[in-house]
Amino acid sequence: MSTLEAAPADPSPAARRAVIEIDHALGVLSGGRACRVGLTTYRHENLSPLRSVDLIASAENPEENVFFPYLDTLVSDILTRHAPDVVGISVTFLDQALTAFALAGLVRERAPRVRIVLGGGLVTSWVKGPCRDNPFAGVADELVAGPGEEFVLGLAGIRKPAAISPPPAYEPFTGNAYLSPGLVLPYATSTGCYWGRCSFCPEKAEGSSFVALDPSTVIEQVETLHESLHPCLVHFTDNAMSPSLLRSLAHRGLGVPWYGFARVTPELADPDFCRSLRSSGCVMLQLGIESGDQDVLDELHKGIRLEDASVVLTSLHEAGIGTYVYLLFGTPAENEASARRTLAFTEAHAPLIDFLNLAVFTMPRFSEEAASLPTYDFSEADLSLYRGFVHPRGWDRTRVRRFLDREFRQNQAVARILRNDPPFFTSSHAPFFLMHRRGTPPGTSARLVPDSASGPRS
Repeated sequence: MSTLEAAPADPSPAARRAVIEIDHALGVLSGGRACRVGLTTYRHENLSPLRSVDLIASAENPEENVFFPYLDTLVSDILTRHAPDVVGISVTFLDQALTAFALAGLVRERAPRVRIVLGGGLVTSWVKGPCRDNPFAGVADELVAGPGEEFVLGLAGIRKPAAISPPPAYEPFTGNAYLSPGLVLPYATSTGCYWGRCSFCPEKAEGSSFVALDPSTVIEQVETLHESLHPCLVHFTDNAMSPSLLRSLAHRGLGVPWYGFARVTPELADPDFCRSLRSSGCVMLQLGIESGDQDVLDELHKGIRLEDASVVLTSLHEAGIGTYVYLLFGTPAENEASARRTLAFTEAHAPLIDFLNLAVFTMPRFSEEAASLPTYDFSEADLSLYRGFVHPRGWDRTRVRRFLDREFRQNQAVARILRNDPPFFTSSHAPFFLMHRRGTPPGTSARLVPDSASGPRS
């Protein structure tokens, strides 16, 4: 596809229709209950995952959770087979919280002496923000911020040598059925962010440290996991893949398609480097460009130049690597004119962009900006990680959303890109659409149709 062509139309309308119908079926099946279940959502009429009292209520009444029959069987099996002293529950997304607490309450009910540890991305944000003191003492014995594996092992009396970084174990989960055409291997090579300066980022507000595995260890572990699990896709879940990791991947390759977040860097502006990345298995990179106004980027401490972003988009496109571009509107640095410059940048580069994510900025509750601007709570929820704020340039959320709905999304070039986005699963399934259109990278193998006996997996 040349740089003058528009982004191609979605090649898989059947896939779109299927997931929309499945989501609708889930909603129908959960009808008559207090909750609404979808492919990527869990909404409760009376309970909010942003209120600690509601999470405790979910733990105290696990039988009221729509997933109780499954959780009941799961907990009974684990307690019978393993008789654990410690149970760790990881909560990454807000929509998981009510069910995670129902699971914790069920464990507490069946095994009162088991020590329950809550961790994961969402809990980490709570611990570093509104939950510095554990408000769930009756449900969870410990809340852990950051990687919790060594903490849990320590509670169980197991000490891991500091020099050893064993690969993650996925075996208990590889037989589960998911709505993707093959096994997707999620793999984190780091915690925190190696850049760590963007003023709008929760990682900065939370003071998360950057800790990374050695790139050679990453490649060796992924190769080992590939031999045993045969994934069709590797998802590097880092906040941003480091330049050293990208260089190692470009030099050595994985033998399996992969994707992840990356920053706009000089390496990605090099066409030869991008071709090496493609040969290594890179199907798609997620790029947080955020704004098409250089002054906004500078004020946000983004650390990128728009002219570099333009070259990077061109180099990736010509190498056959898809791009999922993230834009952020309504930051304190932006005004309406800035937003229109972002529209102009997006329109000018539309042939180079495969997918778009449009987000409206929300102020991290504990950020430096929250202390310097007039702010207000969205609700009385005590676990909210964000606050509303009075925009210094009058570019409030209502005006931003009106601009996005009436102008940005209505632009013909932008609308064409937005139509490519896979419903519900968005960036998680976007690489499959690219692999369908362009094939897998040279030197890689990907079985996109799973064994009939095992069903679809992710």
